[in-house]
Amino acid sequence: RGRIVETEAYYGEKDPASRAYRGRKTYNTPMFDEPGRLFIYMVHSWWLLNIAAHEPGKVGAVLIRAVEPIDEIPVMERNRGVNDLYSLTTGPGKLTRALEVTKRLHGLDATEPSSELYVTDGGYIEFETETSHRIGVRMDLPRELRFYIRGSRFVSR
Repeated sequence: RGRIVETEAYYGEKDPASRAYRGRKTYNTPMFDEPGRLFIYMVHSWWLLNIAAHEPGKVGAVLIRAVEPIDEIPVMERNRGVNDLYSLTTGPGKLTRALEVTKRLHGLDATEPSSELYVTDGGYIEFETETSHRIGVRMDLPRELRFYIRGSRFVSR
């Protein structure tokens, strides 16, 4: 289990960095489905975890960039082969490896408590957010679409 501390938003066909930029394809279908669907794809041998998040009739997803580990930390350390809590899940590929996120989760509904990967609000916790441009995006939109919890030691570097 972990607390999401960093995300990036990706729009649909008008966002050149989005996996939906060239329209609906077999691999990106969850971005077009109901919000809450998991969209898992691989980049540079790392699985990336996205959750469909958009208004009705729109397309989009949120990339989960970093998570603060809460429990099952020894399992995450074994999965990653590291013992440093603060680098365990501080990046989109690191967190998927730590949490054993693979293509098998693609298309699952993360709003269903019975789902293998379930996202909840976790209870209200006060925090302040910061924004910036998305990391590693060459043709980024003018709007800052990276969101992270100010002061979190688990935000990616």
